[in-house]
Amino acid sequence: MSSGASTWLHGQRKVELIAIADKIGLKDYDNLKKPELEAALDDYMRANQTALSKDTSLSAFFKRVSNSPVKKDSMAMEAKTPRPRRKTVVKEDLEPTDVSEPEASGTALVTRSPRTSISFASSVPLPPSPSVVANQIDRQTTAVRARVTELWDKSGIVETSDSIRDTLSNTVTIESIANTMELWGLFSVILPWKHLVAIPESTVLGTPEIPLKAPDLFQLLSSDFWSTFQIWMVTSVILPLTFSYFFNMTLKAKNGHVRHARNVQTSMQYDPLTYNISKALIAWLVYAQGLRLGGFFNNQSVAVLEAAIPGGLQGVLIGTGIGALTSIYEAVLKK
Repeated sequence: MSSGASTWLHGQRKVELIAIADKIGLKDYDNLKKPELEAALDDYMRANQTALSKDTSLSAFFKRVSNSPVKKDSMAMEAKTPRPRRKTVVKEDLEPTDVSEPEASGTALVTRSPRTSISFASSVPLPPSPSVVANQIDRQTTAVRARVTELWDKSGIVETSDSIRDTLSNTVTIESIANTMELWGLFSVILPWKHLVAIPESTVLGTPEIPLKAPDLFQLLSSDFWSTFQIWMVTSVILPLTFSYFFNMTLKAKNGHVRHARNVQTSMQYDPLTYNISKALIAWLVYAQGLRLGGFFNNQSVAVLEAAIPGGLQGVLIGTGIGALTSIYEAVLKK
C-alpha cells in the first residue's frame, strides 16, 4: 500500500473505516484490527479502482493513489521505455533492456515495502485513540446516570418524604407527639421492663452480655397502674377534648372572599387552641393547686404521674404552649 493512500486511511477512525467497508461492499472484516482493516480496504479499493473512483467520498484516496510514488515511477518507466526499433541495431535494442531491469526491480521493492510494514504493524497492538476513549467514557457515564435515576424514581423516596411532610405539618400531629412522649414516660414507670434472660458474652465475636427485657404485664392487674393511667387520660385527653369540642372557635370562622358572605364551617370538630389552653389549665390545677375532684384523683397517683411525665408540670406547659402557637399559626395561614 502506498504511503499517500495509507496516510489517508490511517487518518480515519475505525468507525469511519467500517462505514467505508460497508459502503464499498468489503466482506469478512468484523474481526480485523484497525491496521488490518486499512490494508484490506487499500487492496480492495485498488483492485476496484475503476468502479469506486466515481464515488466523490473516496476521491481523496484515489487522488493520493494517483499521486503516489509507485504510480509516478510506473509512468516514468513507461515514458522511458523506447519503442521497438529495427532488429538490425543490436546495441540500441539491448540498452533499454539493461536499464529497464533495475527500474523494474526497484519498483518491485517499492511496492513490497508498504505491504511488509503494514503486516508488521498489524501484529503490534495499538492503544485506542483519545476520541474513542472519550466516547466510551461518555456512554458509560450516561448509562450509569440513567440507571441511578431509574432506581431513584422506583425507590419512591420522594413520594414517601412528601407524604411524611404532609402528615407532620399540622397541629394535630404536634399534639399527638406531645401526648406520645407523656405516655411513654408514664409507661416506663407504671409498666416497667422486666429482665427475662441474658445472651452470654462471646469471646469469639467480642460481644458483651446482652440482657433481654420485656414489659411486666402483671402490672396491668394492679390498681396502681389503672389509677395513674386514668388520671393521665382525664387530664390530658378526655377533659381537654371535651372543652375543645364545645368551645370551638373555628365554627365562627368566615371565608375571606367577599363573594361568600355566609359563615362556613371548617372540617375540624375540635378547636386545637382550646384543647391546648384547657390542657394547660387542668394540669396547673391538678399538679400545682392540688385539685382532686372530690377525691377522684389519688394523691399518690398524681405524684407518680407528675414524676413520670418528662419535665413534670413544666413539660406539660411547654407542650401545650407549642401546640397553641402552632394552632394560631395554622389558623393565620388559612385566612
